[in-house]
Amino acid sequence: MTDVENKLIIGTAPDSWGVWFADDPQQTPWERFLDEVAESGYKWIELGPYGYLPNDPTRLAEELKQRDLKVTAGTVFTAFHRGAEQYDEAWEPARKVAELTAAMGGEHIVVIPAMWRDDVTGEAVENGELSDEQWADLFAGHNRMGKVLLEDFGLHQQFHSHADSHVGAQRDIETLLAATDPQYMNLCLDTGHAEYCGASSLELIKNYPDRIGYLHLKQINPDILAEVNEKNMTWAAANLAGVMTEPPNGLPDLRAVIEAVEGLNRPIFGIVEQDMYPVAFDVPMPIAKRTRNYLLSCGSRTRIQ
Repeated sequence: MTDVENKLIIGTAPDSWGVWFADDPQQTPWERFLDEVAESGYKWIELGPYGYLPNDPTRLAEELKQRDLKVTAGTVFTAFHRGAEQYDEAWEPARKVAELTAAMGGEHIVVIPAMWRDDVTGEAVENGELSDEQWADLFAGHNRMGKVLLEDFGLHQQFHSHADSHVGAQRDIETLLAATDPQYMNLCLDTGHAEYCGASSLELIKNYPDRIGYLHLKQINPDILAEVNEKNMTWAAANLAGVMTEPPNGLPDLRAVIEAVEGLNRPIFGIVEQDMYPVAFDVPMPIAKRTRNYLLSCGSRTRIQ
């Protein structure tokens, strides 16, 4: 990471503006997103879904320069537990994201695993538990991808545990970390997804300090989460129910998380993500401003650049 010695650098992402897809009329137009990010006082962003922001490196670089913005990471999706052939299926889109991320000076790729049930119907598309063979395929796929990302693009793979995926609970995350190569894969600790799945962000930071490579900072409304669990709601339905909440109104305690991360004494990005798809265009920016100010108040070495 450049120019950020031993600091937690706060950034944001298209997700905080209600962006889940490359192209959707319900989403904030990309020009407005970039303008409002800059107006909200952020300096670092993620690319979001590939194709949302311009994927021509020259044009994107100019758009970012005009607003004094920089890129931390791109995002890719994988399903390596489904077998070795999944690598080729994942790699082509991942390569495009890696090329653009590297061209923009980003240093990370956030990797999100496939979900085991359909977001719309709630029906299981596969077993919610992995066999030993599937775990082995998962480990092998991520070690392989991480090696290529690092050696060919200089990018660090950060695994994003996720609701309704096979890696969400504390035990699942610990299993993954124990069996993967820290040179090629570490954890994008998403505090909201961890809380949603019953994992402890503070315990993960304490027990695996060297594996915390990147952060997504968000909070869960515990009352709505209780309803989600009672009704066995899908992740998408939980979002529509408002399970995500604006900090500091939910869990986990982000002040404690930030203090723990600062205690790692190394540079790290903390990207604000408040899943809000779909959302009215005038809603995200005021939240982004308030969240930025709150997070900057939480630590002595937490900055925007």
